[in-house]
Amino acid sequence: MSTSQSPSMKAIGLHTYGGPEALRTVELPEPHAGPGEVRVRVRAAGVNPADAMLRDGSLAAWYRDLEPPFIPGMDVAGTIDEAADDVTAAYGLSEGEPVIGIVDNHGRHGGYSEYVVLPAASVTRQPAGTTFPKAASFLMNALTARSVLDTLALAPGSTLVVTGAGGAVGGYLVELAAAEGLRVVAVASAHDEEWLRSHGADTFVARGDGIAQRVLDVVPGGADAVADGAMLHDRIAPAIRDHGQIAVLRFWDGDPGRGIIVHPVNVRSRVTDTAAITRLREQAESKELTLRVAATFPADQAPEAHRLLERGGLRGRLILEFPPTAAM
Repeated sequence: MSTSQSPSMKAIGLHTYGGPEALRTVELPEPHAGPGEVRVRVRAAGVNPADAMLRDGSLAAWYRDLEPPFIPGMDVAGTIDEAADDVTAAYGLSEGEPVIGIVDNHGRHGGYSEYVVLPAASVTRQPAGTTFPKAASFLMNALTARSVLDTLALAPGSTLVVTGAGGAVGGYLVELAAAEGLRVVAVASAHDEEWLRSHGADTFVARGDGIAQRVLDVVPGGADAVADGAMLHDRIAPAIRDHGQIAVLRFWDGDPGRGIIVHPVNVRSRVTDTAAITRLREQAESKELTLRVAATFPADQAPEAHRLLERGGLRGRLILEFPPTAAM
């Protein structure tokens, strides 16, 4: 197993919580792969809402026992440059191979780094025919969508309402649910209607006031489940049938009543689910999943990427690009 001689690496992180300007270039000890791990030379890192939550202190309670700097980033694409001796046989991964990976950056450095060490179980080959930015744009969001659908476990023909369907997670929910034979009701901005219908939505409802009743107008009796990407919570719950389900992506302590089951979903529970990660890569290759990049930035322009993320309205992921050799 080869190792780099450089004692340190550059990353983008924060010592104190704050706005986008809190993100700075920092220097860290270079990590190395241990048993069951690979080291990825990062070429592209996705910029996700979870990264902004880490940066602005929304996750401060979760990180309170850890020492800064905190390095955001849960989606990466790059090449393996170290692989533990047990990895090639167990996972078929080898040095020099282009890969994508999902990073659980609680207790380890995130993807805004020149190098990141990951469990081999969190890594799969880069989808064929994709660039590094496109390859870094989808895995966390698609795995979140996969986790929602696995949690709801709806039978084909069931009706699923997807709120925030125009966003990254929502778009993958629509595509994956349609591929599994669910009737998909997409709730999003009116300008997303054509895209969503062309990617699997059976019915479209424009977001806005009175959303639950407008969903009920097209789904009499209520939907079997809601995948609540827009975090509408009690505003969408009346659109669910008695004893139905709602999957929520952030904490909600509400009780919709009527026997409706609330499922909190956190993608971190699936970051070593090799089978799911591999299947999503295959679906990206077969075009069942659409990879959308909104814009790319050099890694040292991470503050500007976060400013754009905060403005909202993006259709696709923002991507930080790292050069083949250190230049930050």
